[in-house]
Amino acid sequence: MTTSRALSEQLTPARLDRNEGYRLLDLLQDEQTQQAALPGLEHLAPGFADWIVTALFGGTYLREGLSPRDRQLVNLAALTALGAVEPQLAGHVRTSLRVGMTRQEIVEVFVHLAPYVGVPRALAGLRVAAAALDTEREFDAEREEA
Repeated sequence: MTTSRALSEQLTPARLDRNEGYRLLDLLQDEQTQQAALPGLEHLAPGFADWIVTALFGGTYLREGLSPRDRQLVNLAALTALGAVEPQLAGHVRTSLRVGMTRQEIVEVFVHLAPYVGVPRALAGLRVAAAALDTEREFDAEREEA
């Protein structure tokens, strides 16, 4: 008779680091993006926002294999394909700038997506990107004046 190992002994432990998740969130997302989602979510579903930060930024984002820039490319594509997620897409456009993508590269993501996700979804993504990029341009101008 053979005894099989418990499932928890067969799987590689996941790395979930809450503190690192919040540090990475602050590095990747501007305050506007954080405030647009997390406090309201906390009010509606207490603890869920913390789970998102811990699981995504303190877990998935810490995995090896993709750079932060590559992760942003994937995020832009996935959110555009999903559609109807404009606030999240706008936040990820701003995050893309923070990880070093240029405005031209961000726009080109949506152009490239058109034959894969459809022209209407690509156009919707471009509208969100244009608004987010304009907002960032305004913030940049204000910072330069200060």
